Amino acid sequence: MIEVYIDGASAGDPGKSGAGIYVKTGDGQTHSYRFPLGSMSNHEAEYHALIHGLKICVENNWKIVSFRTDSQAVEKAVDKRFAKDKRYVQLLEQALSYADQLELFFIKWIPSKQNKMADELARQAIQLNGRPNHD
Repeated sequence: MIEVYIDGASAGDPGKSGAGIYVKTGDGQTHSYRFPLGSMSNHEAEYHALIHGLKICVENNWKIVSFRTDSQAVEKAVDKRFAKDKRYVQLLEQALSYADQLELFFIKWIPSKQNKMADELARQAIQLNGRPNHD
């Protein structure tokens, strides 16, 4: 099973934001991804991290995946397939459209201390905003 650690970060709320995705493929390989997201809230950045992570899984034909996030709001919204806050409904629908393309998709909340790699990648991604030729 592929393990995907995701995190979104913002320098301000809203502010320059980034998404970090850290993937363990089960065969000892790891992959790191950083996505600058422009200006948005931290919650929006968390959803964008989920979307980018799911897109990576679909593009790599990884069909059985377990996502880990330190965002309880995102984990609950995905689990219930419902976003209470109307600002996130479209982002959740986009994420679910990718998740539905997978054979098995799990999402689990983890404490921030267990999500350090994705957090670091998300913070690096913030610095990439406005720079040409980023990851």
